[in-house]
Amino acid sequence: MGKIGLQLKATLENITGLRPVGEDFRWYLKLKCGNCGEVSEKWQYLRLMDSAPLKGGRGSATMVQKCKLCSRENSIDILSHTIKPYNAEDSEKFKTIVEFECRGLEPVDFQPQLLVPSQSAEGRRVASFPRALWQRLIAGFAAEGAESGTSFSEINLLEKDWNDYDEKSKESVGIYEVTHKFVKC
Repeated sequence: MGKIGLQLKATLENITGLRPVGEDFRWYLKLKCGNCGEVSEKWQYLRLMDSAPLKGGRGSATMVQKCKLCSRENSIDILSHTIKPYNAEDSEKFKTIVEFECRGLEPVDFQPQLLVPSQSAEGRRVASFPRALWQRLIAGFAAEGAESGTSFSEINLLEKDWNDYDEKSKESVGIYEVTHKFVKC
């Protein structure tokens, strides 16, 4: 299958440098088996920090999984050197923000999740989390004010819109109408 890029498009208001935070950022994807066409029902995530061995000692990948329908072993790798910020000059245009090396799997959907599922989080509402636990659950995006450089480190794009206020520049900041698509690279 080769390389597949995730392209993002959004309207940026007084903000730039939108990017995922850290090696533990979870890229939530729905994946399709290239052999039989089976699409995962549940969201699956990839993280830069994860590595699984390929069958036969042929190296490793970010995720290796056996298709539930056809039993074929497939893999997908995040290409860390391809992770790029979405900047003010990219506003309202599609831009590739990450590429995946796909061997038997094809990403078909992306969701910018905010909460990291964990045993302590199962079945609990966000409002009931202690503040210290909440800090560990955030796995989102970060950006800076376009004029002020003010850091915004807890950006949740799950609702496809985000806004805040930049105290330094005394302006509202926002990310609106977030959409995505996958392209062959």
